[in-house]
Amino acid sequence: MPKVRTKDIVEKFNLELISGEEGINRPITMSDISRPGIEIAGYFKYYPAERIQLLGKTELSFFNELPKSARASRMERLCTDITPAIIVTRGLDIPAELIEASERESVPVLRAGMKTTRFSSRLTNYLESRLAPTTAVHGVLVDIYGVGVLITGKSGVGKSETALELVKRGHRLVADDCVEIRQEDQDTLVGTSPELIEHLLEIRGLGIINVMTLFGAGAVRSNKRISFVIDLEIWDSKRQYDRLGLDEEKMKVIDTEIPKLTIPVRPGRNLAIIIEVAAMNFRLKRMGVNAARQFTERLSEVIEDGDHEEL
Repeated sequence: MPKVRTKDIVEKFNLELISGEEGINRPITMSDISRPGIEIAGYFKYYPAERIQLLGKTELSFFNELPKSARASRMERLCTDITPAIIVTRGLDIPAELIEASERESVPVLRAGMKTTRFSSRLTNYLESRLAPTTAVHGVLVDIYGVGVLITGKSGVGKSETALELVKRGHRLVADDCVEIRQEDQDTLVGTSPELIEHLLEIRGLGIINVMTLFGAGAVRSNKRISFVIDLEIWDSKRQYDRLGLDEEKMKVIDTEIPKLTIPVRPGRNLAIIIEVAAMNFRLKRMGVNAARQFTERLSEVIEDGDHEEL
């Protein structure tokens, strides 16, 4: 089922439907928008018919100067069987030739009151958000000091309990159990909660709790950009864990690679504090402060100085 149809943008932006009502359910597959000035001038070789077509003051002023013999044919070529919609901005009058062609081809002609540039920007942002690649991950997403931390791990390892402790410490829950992720840009992942379980946490032995009801509106948020992943795993004495923090694991989600830390779980470890510190340390690294690298550099200097003294 298509993510976005023409009727969705009609409802979202309160657009006026002028003609071509039969095509109101046409799918919109691209976030790119076309302003077909060159096509109205008669050049259709590279016409992107699959995009929404936006007609503003410039396009319509030029169209009105065309000879009557050319007007009908230009609008007929604009209205194809794959064009999702033709939108006229600024509340401008709709040319009769466009209405006739759109009725024949069932292309919705819509009218917006906003200026062309502003409407184009808002519509593009909306379509990019709705048409972005998406996936779902089993885990918990928490906003810690402004850093979006995705906590993953096998069922029963303590993800939800850790999230509850983080919320008690003043941080904000985004999603528990299922995190819906969309890629909004080349390297931007945004996580949200499915509507059914929004603001809810499942704690074994306690059941389902509503975080917003218990801790207030400041304890939750609807979405958050994911900065890094913390994977919780049961402590394995045979495994060698990173003790300096120099190893940088990555986790690929859709087309984006994000940093990943593996935290071993065993009795006595306060996971909430560890994850809280990991978030603060991540912020420091983004500001250029890397404690592990500074330590190894100082260690190398000490070793070199010791070698020089022996010589």
